[in-house]
Amino acid sequence: MIPRYSFPHGYSVSRLIKGGWHLAGGHGAIDSGQAVKDMARFVEAGITTFDCADIYTGVEALIGSFRRAYPSLATQIQVHTKFVPDLAELKTLDRCSIEAVIDRSLRRLGMECLDLVQFHWWDFALPRYVETALELDRLQRAGKIARLGVTNFDTPHLQELLAAGVPVVAHQLQYSLVDDRPRATMVACCRDHGIALLCYGTVGGGFLSEHWLGRPEPSAALANRSLIKYKLIIDDFGGWALFQELLMILAVLDLPQVAAAIVGATSAAHLPAHARIDALRLETEDRAAIASVTDRRRGPKGDVYELERDRTGRHGAIMKYNSNALAGGGAADVVRA
Repeated sequence: MIPRYSFPHGYSVSRLIKGGWHLAGGHGAIDSGQAVKDMARFVEAGITTFDCADIYTGVEALIGSFRRAYPSLATQIQVHTKFVPDLAELKTLDRCSIEAVIDRSLRRLGMECLDLVQFHWWDFALPRYVETALELDRLQRAGKIARLGVTNFDTPHLQELLAAGVPVVAHQLQYSLVDDRPRATMVACCRDHGIALLCYGTVGGGFLSEHWLGRPEPSAALANRSLIKYKLIIDDFGGWALFQELLMILAVLDLPQVAAAIVGATSAAHLPAHARIDALRLETEDRAAIASVTDRRRGPKGDVYELERDRTGRHGAIMKYNSNALAGGGAADVVRA
């Protein structure tokens, strides 16, 4: 049985969320028909919450196809998408273009109202993020969006949205045993404002698994974009040797303020293991063993997504910042599990 997390006013999500980034390209070929069938298997297993984004190529449309193919299962799901305006458009973004993107998500998903829209802003030096968030709030009041969240905001800028009256109920961010940046200030901020954390990167794109235990540090080109992204985090954490000490079972669902963990999946191959998550319990000595390693971390340092916002740095250099043209929405490299 997959546990659930309840938001105020009767909304609930599965505490494991099916991530969509891996279906957007860069992780191998995707059979769209099989992907739709896999979605049905996830829902039948109790993982009823799907995560996607306007810039995840084809993923909103895939979920829309699932909704049409399995109407009875579709009534059980919650769909979390994102609003990610292109870096090149941040200076000129206006009411009409914001609403056009939301309308496009509604059409792709085949929904009359989006369950949760998570707002991302590439560059806080361009100050129209509060104005844009308030436009999303207007669309919420107009009935096109049920709930608003953010993704990859740092603490000061999230506080700025809250001070402006933006009704943020969730924050999707990277949080794992190798990346604890949210613990510095974000967890307390979200706790104080009743904001749930939806966490990606919890298994480091697959690095936090037995598959990598005892293996030498990879030197050849990595197989997909997740591994490229999270290998950089491992380097910041303390390097491959310290990471090898850490390879043990994941405990992120027990961390304060965490509502759910997002698991990326290109298939249902690992679904049986996902379904056993509620049986997992760590004893005090298990946590102490984990802490004996994580207490020796070197990083990553800073607030949430601070390293990734530096477009001249190692983390920012692998991102694509202009993927949301209204003509279609391109390959997505914002974040993901």
